[in-house]
Amino acid sequence: MITTDFAPGSPCWLDLGAPDVGAAAAFYGAVLGWEYEPMEGEDMEGGMFRKDGKIVAGLGKLTEEGARSAWMIYYSVTDADATTQAVERAGGTVRVATMDLGEWGRMAQYSDPLGGQFAVWEPGKDSGVELVDEPGSLAWTELYTSDAAAAKDFYGGVLGWRFSDTRMPGGGGTYSLITPAGLPEERMHGGLMEVPAQNLALAGGRPYWHPVFAVTDCDAAVAKVTENGGSVRTGPDDAEGVGRLAVCLDPSNADFVVLARAGS
Repeated sequence: MITTDFAPGSPCWLDLGAPDVGAAAAFYGAVLGWEYEPMEGEDMEGGMFRKDGKIVAGLGKLTEEGARSAWMIYYSVTDADATTQAVERAGGTVRVATMDLGEWGRMAQYSDPLGGQFAVWEPGKDSGVELVDEPGSLAWTELYTSDAAAAKDFYGGVLGWRFSDTRMPGGGGTYSLITPAGLPEERMHGGLMEVPAQNLALAGGRPYWHPVFAVTDCDAAVAKVTENGGSVRTGPDDAEGVGRLAVCLDPSNADFVVLARAGS
């Protein structure tokens, strides 16, 4: 489960790079009940999403040439510079060098050795989002990769994660559950899964992370996705002991999952 104490190695923030900020704000407002709060400033195009008055994510204009619209997930670290060094030692790439954001904190963005993109946040005054693990907020993070063993080596070394493997039902392969270092398994916050290369076409063959958002009714959320210009890649499906979920794309093809937990 994800909590807002943001222990090192746990997800603490996420933001979406979108080609059309207004359209993205309208879409996620309809699907997840988010309210969009634009940032102030002449050159600012972006802002915050809130649910029940609490910050749940960020939104900004996609400006990187050739980049696809996608969610970026940030993991909490105690020292972003040390993390950058660890990424480089482990064969990863620094996409955005460590940057100070005033009193709020410091951030950096990376690619793992196979190209999966992620980010870290060294908290200052701001530790991260204000609502998690509730309907309309981040409930899980997930990596699709072509090499699970290599991903475990990299992320385990860089972020200190522990992994526990479970078999997917119906012969669907192995799913590796992720827990931050030093925390019990009930604090696991995500998973990674090895998939065939053709299943990574969304990111041009590279691994990719996506967020899982909690919802009260998966089918109703899927209906909102399609009604508002998005699409559904898989599902809705029932996962035993997990709940009912669907993998979705927003109108700009940024991927995310909606999950109604079992018993919720």
